Amino acid sequence: MWQKHLIQLANFDLASLRLIWFRWARFWVAGRKVEVQEKTIAELKSGMTALAATVKEQASQIQMVSAQLEASKPAPQVVNNP
Repeated sequence: MWQKHLIQLANFDLASLRLIWFRWARFWVAGRKVEVQEKTIAELKSGMTALAATVKEQASQIQMVSAQLEASKPAPQVVNNP
């Protein structure tokens, strides 16, 4: 009789061990996904910072060219038609 209980206890422990293993594996995979996401976010932030700097530089260059074009426009001339 006690052998039957021992077998049931061993089966229960094996089932518990499987459940613990499964939960740990899910937890580990989820943690790994978070690490990958954090790395991706950091890379995206870095890229956005570089892109923002490029846009600011281009805006500055556009303003400079616009000012040069404005300065190089000939003055309006008045035409006298008799």
